[in-house]
Amino acid sequence: MGIYGSNRGQRLAGRAALAALAAVAFALSAGTAAAEPIENATAVFAALDKVTGRIQHLEIPIDQTVEFGALKVTPRICNSRPLTEKPDTASFVEVDEVKLTGEQQRIFTGWMFAESPGLHAVEHPVFDVWLTKCKDPIGGPPPESAETETEEAPDEAAAAEPAPAPAPPPAAAPPAAAPPARPAPQRRQQQPILPWLQR
Repeated sequence: MGIYGSNRGQRLAGRAALAALAAVAFALSAGTAAAEPIENATAVFAALDKVTGRIQHLEIPIDQTVEFGALKVTPRICNSRPLTEKPDTASFVEVDEVKLTGEQQRIFTGWMFAESPGLHAVEHPVFDVWLTKCKDPIGGPPPESAETETEEAPDEAAAAEPAPAPAPPPAAAPPAAAPPARPAPQRRQQQPILPWLQR
């Protein structure tokens, strides 16, 4: 009876340990899946003119349109992933072609992926446009220029304050006392010649 009781206790302890491990694994997988894409305010494209061979980089804010040759490029959204995850940068883009008559024709609507530029590309005989990256995360850290300004602000404030007056030089030490003068040598008085020596 005691043996069966101890085996049953060991089985219960083993099941509890397995349940705890499963809970930890589930929490880790849920934490990984919970990472949402980062929404950005700017989409960056590379555009190629096949006739001249000129490549130009286009930085386009979301919902704004930039012209490249006969094309008008309008990004609607640009998402990226955190640096700790596998890169996955995508933008939903609309591309219109302006005809010689001035008429616009939509030639592309869909997702572009920076990691796979050939997956969904703009098909045009003269121009190519593809996504290279997203930038300016919405709600992310301020741009580097703003950080530089805030770092330089204390220096500017210090420059505006008047510089403190220099400290006065230390008072000159009084001249050292001159050593006492040596007494002049005294001349010895000449003794009178005694009479018995005057012979």
